[in-house]
Amino acid sequence: MRLFLIISMMLLTGCSHMAQDAWSGQDKAQHFLASAMLSAAGNEYAQRQGVSRDRAAAVGVMFSVSLGATKELWDSRPAGSGWSWKDFAWDVAGATTGYTLWQLAEH
Repeated sequence: MRLFLIISMMLLTGCSHMAQDAWSGQDKAQHFLASAMLSAAGNEYAQRQGVSRDRAAAVGVMFSVSLGATKELWDSRPAGSGWSWKDFAWDVAGATTGYTLWQLAEH
């Protein structure tokens, strides 16, 4: 269902081209690290707002992943470098790693 929504968003927002990039590189490390930090920060923020631990975890991961998707939508505009599923995969991997590390640090 989520994949369907992402593809629909791409089509409706005019994603006209895809990036021709590699699976590794400095930008992939930046996507991973930024997503991990954003996930942990979103998790902590939600917990400080009194949200349950499970819901805070979901907030953190979705906050991070949604920012990654937004960045890829920005890149997919005609003047951009194109949507990169590889960048987005690194965003998701970073978000889940940030969530995991934050949860482990809580115990």
